[in-house]
Amino acid sequence: MTVSPATTTVATRHPLQPLTADEIHLAATLLKSGRGLTADVRFVMMSLKEPAKDRLADEDPRHCPPREVSVVLRDRRHRRTYEAVVCLDTEKVTLWRPCPGVHTAITEEEFAQCDAAVRADPRWQEGMRRRGCGDFSLAMVDAWPTGHTGDHPDWPGRRLSYALTFLRTRPRDNGYARPVENLVALVDLDSMEVLEVTDRGVVPLPPLSGNYDPDERDDDGNWPPAVRERTDLKPIDITQPEGPSFTVDGYAVRWQKWRLRLGFTVREGLVLHQLGYEDKGRVRSVLHRASLAEMYTPYGDPGFTHYRKNAFDEGEYGAGFMVNALELGCDCLGEIHYFDAVVHDQDGEPVTLPHAICMHEEDMNIAWKHTDFRTGRVVTRRQRRLVISSFAVLGNYQYGYFWYLYLDGTIGFEVKLTGMISTGAFSGPCPPYGAAVAPGLYGPHHQHFFSMRLDMAVDGPRNSVYEVDSVPLPMDEHNPYGNAWRTEARLLATERQAEQRTAQAATGRFWNIVNPHRRNGLGEPVGYKLVPSSGLLPMQPRGSQAWHRARFTYGHLWVTAHDPAQMYAAGDYPNQHPGEGGLPEYVRDDRPTADTDIVLWHTFGEHHVVRPEDWPAMPVVATGFTLRPNGFFDGNPALDLPAPDACRADSCHDPLPDDRTPERNSAP
Repeated sequence: MTVSPATTTVATRHPLQPLTADEIHLAATLLKSGRGLTADVRFVMMSLKEPAKDRLADEDPRHCPPREVSVVLRDRRHRRTYEAVVCLDTEKVTLWRPCPGVHTAITEEEFAQCDAAVRADPRWQEGMRRRGCGDFSLAMVDAWPTGHTGDHPDWPGRRLSYALTFLRTRPRDNGYARPVENLVALVDLDSMEVLEVTDRGVVPLPPLSGNYDPDERDDDGNWPPAVRERTDLKPIDITQPEGPSFTVDGYAVRWQKWRLRLGFTVREGLVLHQLGYEDKGRVRSVLHRASLAEMYTPYGDPGFTHYRKNAFDEGEYGAGFMVNALELGCDCLGEIHYFDAVVHDQDGEPVTLPHAICMHEEDMNIAWKHTDFRTGRVVTRRQRRLVISSFAVLGNYQYGYFWYLYLDGTIGFEVKLTGMISTGAFSGPCPPYGAAVAPGLYGPHHQHFFSMRLDMAVDGPRNSVYEVDSVPLPMDEHNPYGNAWRTEARLLATERQAEQRTAQAATGRFWNIVNPHRRNGLGEPVGYKLVPSSGLLPMQPRGSQAWHRARFTYGHLWVTAHDPAQMYAAGDYPNQHPGEGGLPEYVRDDRPTADTDIVLWHTFGEHHVVRPEDWPAMPVVATGFTLRPNGFFDGNPALDLPAPDACRADSCHDPLPDDRTPERNSAP
């Protein structure tokens, strides 16, 4: 296993190259001096302002679009939010705009400050003493968004957080094993004032530790009880003696017939740009831009400590800030190329996150195979995929984002969920809204929703979407045996027709994205189909908090006309927002979505009914979707794959002698 160097800068700047450390520093410096910013004004999010599509299409270097930075700031002293744009080429602030009533995401700085403010509050301390805790340094305080529950009318205009507490028994103990039930603090994140501390009664702390690290386990007081580490797991080595099949130039990647650029933002994390497939000497576009546009996790427990839990992990925190440094042999195996990511702190200074993105190849078993049972001739080709991955640490949960590119033109995306469940304490019967995972400890049931923003460009910028179902035909003179069925395609011609469409596994529903101006060799429009793998919908009914704030989760597909200002499924600022933002707002004008520049929004999820096996470290579960060529090519694009070395022997490919009859596979 080897590692290629991380990439943070390139000699030739591309308009979509992620921001460098120097660019972030320059943008912050220009804003501070140009607007006279004080230390009370904090940098919440800084990202590349991506050029318009028509500017990217112009390859003349004399027409290179300006290099710009979009910035969201919070003036904590005056309780105001601002948006700004800084042009790095001219070194000028080109936009400065107040955003009245908007509450920005919770920053890492505020997370730590909230922890300190709550620990210092006498009301909270008294609540902890009632639970037998005198060493407040062992407490963990997590700042959760408040949602929009309508239960804090006494604090209008405040930017708020509900702080939940957990308790360690020693500095490296797993605090989530001992949640402090019924003790909740309400904190003003601008002033760091603890506004309220509510104690609804003592629930005994769970008695046992939940340490997953062998170095931290207490054999006498850990759940589950300690077991010996396995010693019979033999090594697996993945080697590529001639090196990988991909090449990297800055953030541009070439792998087999795939061409793409990598991007990274502090809100979304990993982004794919300008993804295309080389076919007959021409790179044919598939996606202009693809990213995870929002994550939403509503909990199903109405208890006092838990009913507020319904976080937007991107819009209310920022997934890009939280990526892990990936390690060879731990997170990635094989011939690895790492990319660093550069984010920023709340002073606007750059912070480099090493090894934020991992790229490598994986063998994926069989690409295609056929055995001619009459002659015994076997032809086999192996599948391979390029894996581009990143891991975000969002509180107790960790989310792995995995893009897969296959040799046959298939595109896959998968979220791998692991880490630790959010926990609660109980005495007596376990609450019916969750499951016990240790004595006195339970995990509330919940759901995870992920919304992808797919800026489509199937063989060009003008696309249409058809919803395709397989339908059985009635028994009649044309179908006397009742075995006939066919597919029916319905054009989603406007945003309202394409609003909140749902998956239907029973009819094999998929969504076909076609370019009506490009035809394949059979005369049909070229296309890619989006194949859902999750049919999950929220458990919360119409009129609930989730219904108002996360409407995008109540359908698996939305289609909108392209608008560069419409980037996030729940809107730009979901924190404390009452709802109806994002996709419900985007489709209000019912714009045409046929034969035009369109964006697909696909929501999928994981329904987490908690089980004892999820504790203390949750085994990975995965959810995602697939984009498959559907008439994009004239035939199997992987037909040209070379035979594996092991199958080049005569026994694999030569037909049987005329006097031999195959002993197996002889029946059609």
